[in-house]
Amino acid sequence: MNALPLADAVDTFWSVMEVAVPLAVAAAYLKRANSLADEGRPVPIWRQLCFALGIIVVGGSVAGPIDDQADKLLWVHMIQHLMLADVASLLIVLGFTGPLLQPLLTFRAGRPLRRLTHPVVAISLFTFNLYLWHIPFLYQAVLTDTSLHVLEHMLFLGTGVLLWMPLFGPLPKPWWFGKGAHVIYTVGIWLPAMVMANVFMWSDVVFYPDYTATAEAAGISAIADQSTSGSILMGDCTFLALGIFAWVFLRWAKEDIEKQDLLDLAIDRHVELSADRAARAVAAGRGPELRARIESGGSTAERPPPAPGG
Repeated sequence: MNALPLADAVDTFWSVMEVAVPLAVAAAYLKRANSLADEGRPVPIWRQLCFALGIIVVGGSVAGPIDDQADKLLWVHMIQHLMLADVASLLIVLGFTGPLLQPLLTFRAGRPLRRLTHPVVAISLFTFNLYLWHIPFLYQAVLTDTSLHVLEHMLFLGTGVLLWMPLFGPLPKPWWFGKGAHVIYTVGIWLPAMVMANVFMWSDVVFYPDYTATAEAAGISAIADQSTSGSILMGDCTFLALGIFAWVFLRWAKEDIEKQDLLDLAIDRHVELSADRAARAVAAGRGPELRARIESGGSTAERPPPAPGG
């Protein structure tokens, strides 16, 4: 068999898979969401909308004009990567609930997900992947190798999902991963990206010369193309970091108010409740359950946490 037709067939296969895999995931999500609705445990509409929008962002980044221009301009390629690693992955994670992921976690193949979403593991994989694909020979290789390009996109999306799971996902978190750790985690996301952004913005060295001809054909120098991509990366990671910081501090304030309300209610109802107990219940999202027990005059002793995904 001629090597060229075989290579074309392989490239076509990966191009199809790049679209087919997100569609298959979306179909599985919709089927599970419908099953949960039939069981009386519906996935909130806003979460379904987030997931759907995430899949749309994936499709928009890997097909159409963005994908076409990503092979010609470095700054467009940067936008494509950020759409997958930051925007689409975050929207997809916001679409998850514990019951929705429960079948995945029961399969042997899905069990490593709990370990991969550990904060230290998730942020390490994301950062390693970010720097790996910006090594010049790899970054330029994807311009002519469709299979490698699709793998790059899948890893950006996959490590992005892992990155956001500790902050916004429904799986159990380590006991130490509280609001203070959320702030440190966010800095850990922001700092490596900012280092890379500044290198791209201020370097006089062209890191990816394969973009030079196409950039100049579009009326922009290779250095300006590279600097623009760094500015886009800086703007994206700064915007996300500020958003997460705001979310952490607003959640912090909300939980403090809820904790104090529970303590005041316990005093009014003559129910023994410690500040630590109230804080743990609120942090675990079990404040309403604790409030109901106080109002009924029941015990406020802690119950075992629910099974993951339950």
